[in-house]
Amino acid sequence: MTGVDRELLAERAAAVGRHLDRVATHLPADVDGLSPLSSATDTVVLHLWQAVQVVIDLAVSTCVRLGLGSPPTYGDAFRSLAGAGVLDAELASRLARAAGFHKLIVHAYADLDLRRLHLIASDGPADLRAFLAALRDLA
Repeated sequence: MTGVDRELLAERAAAVGRHLDRVATHLPADVDGLSPLSSATDTVVLHLWQAVQVVIDLAVSTCVRLGLGSPPTYGDAFRSLAGAGVLDAELASRLARAAGFHKLIVHAYADLDLRRLHLIASDGPADLRAFLAALRDLA
């Protein structure tokens, strides 16, 4: 069984790229440029959430395709892929935290820490791209 379908991966990677481009375009240079429920903040959150969702979907489906089973949590999907040698353990740990952030957006959007959001939107895209590269190398 292969880990990922190349055509699907290319399409999903393009979607992640489009979402991350929108995050970069709307992310203010400084955290003070974000304010609760503003257009810039909403755009950053929405597109970051969507990019993370695509990566989570790919992680879960890759676990299943590799015969690792269906992970009980999104974070476990990344940890399982690290255990199988697909991902570096540190990257998997950061991606598991991204999955936690994803859940926070769904359940507590109004309570987001804007400093944390700015940090994640600034640094997190590199991890999402590293995940996609690892899957591309696996395909």
